[in-house]
Amino acid sequence: MSTKKQSDNGKIRALRVQGSINPSPGKVRDPLFLNEEFFDPNDIVQVKYELLRRVQVEGVSITKAVKNFGFSRLSFYRILTVFEKLGLSGLIPRKRGPREAHKMTAAILEFIDSKIQNTPSITSVTLKNLIEEKFGLSVHSRSIDRALAQKKKKTTL
Repeated sequence: MSTKKQSDNGKIRALRVQGSINPSPGKVRDPLFLNEEFFDPNDIVQVKYELLRRVQVEGVSITKAVKNFGFSRLSFYRILTVFEKLGLSGLIPRKRGPREAHKMTAAILEFIDSKIQNTPSITSVTLKNLIEEKFGLSVHSRSIDRALAQKKKKTTL
């Protein structure tokens, strides 16, 4: 295996870990990304930046640019808006969804603790069902596992 190929695999792993890998690198048809080694269609931040630059600096039409970079017009405007607000850092993909266990309130955690004290072998699936019955709230059993692991981590420190 060549050194170039190994470094490409390392970069792709790094992009994946950072969450900035392009999910559709095959859709990028821009000549720079096809012909120049520096331009990497796997790097979503670089692809988005070049899309914006192509339109704003080089005057390429939005329709042509989005076609060459594998985006929709709506995506272009979203990318532009976030870039204008946050700059280059706005092009880095953000994790979607809640940032914390927002359903795991103090009342639910106390309820879980009481159930575990009464029945130490209780499963997270059973706890999930009991929470739904008592609070009318659907909580994933994995969320319960994470909350318990977090509590265990705090008590061992």
